[in-house]
Amino acid sequence: MNTTETFISHLIELRDRLLRIVIGFVLVFIALIPFANKIYTLLAHPLLSKLPSGGQMIATAVTTPFLVPMKVAMLAAFIISLPYTLYQVWSFVAPGLYAQERRFMAPIVLASSLLFLAGMCFAYFLVFPVVFGFIATTAPEGVAVMTDIGNYLDFVITLFIAFGLAFEVPVAVVLLVRFGWVDVSKLKEIRSYVIVGAFVLGAIFTPPDVVSQIMLAVPLWLLYEVGILAAGFVQKRTVPPEAEPE
Repeated sequence: MNTTETFISHLIELRDRLLRIVIGFVLVFIALIPFANKIYTLLAHPLLSKLPSGGQMIATAVTTPFLVPMKVAMLAAFIISLPYTLYQVWSFVAPGLYAQERRFMAPIVLASSLLFLAGMCFAYFLVFPVVFGFIATTAPEGVAVMTDIGNYLDFVITLFIAFGLAFEVPVAVVLLVRFGWVDVSKLKEIRSYVIVGAFVLGAIFTPPDVVSQIMLAVPLWLLYEVGILAAGFVQKRTVPPEAEPE
């Protein structure tokens, strides 16, 4: 098989994989459409539970009551179909990797997916109640807290992404060490800067109260320490043959 035929065959396989990913996502989304409003109610629960008695959410646009639950259903469909999506991506990429690379990348892909979902769960179950409780209790007297459902969705997606990416710190640290871009000893040296940076990020992505800032900064720091431990193990296993003792 010549180079042109090989390239075309790869394009055909890529098309097939992408088509399977889209079909899988669409099927899950269609199955979730009847439950879109209930899924949104579940997503809005952390805020609704903190509103004063009689408080509620509002829709300021004509199409918002329909479009926002559909967006939430799409988000849920993406998360549910993510394992199938990753399987298709891995099936396309794996044949081009060496056996050693496959043994390394498979756990990395799995760990990064689980950590991102763990970050979203951490935000939903622990951060949202604190953040929305702070917002509801600091409203001036006479001001009714009635958040637009579209703005609420944008806000929680931002926090989901922020905490999901924050939980990817161990994977990022391991990759930096695995590819030789930084040494474990250097990571330990800059620990103090990382801690300061974690609190700066906490101040940026959370409301201006100490508790919510700490809830982002402390996990970032702890995940960085976990990444250093994992990177130390990886570094020991990837010592070049010429550096190994006789």
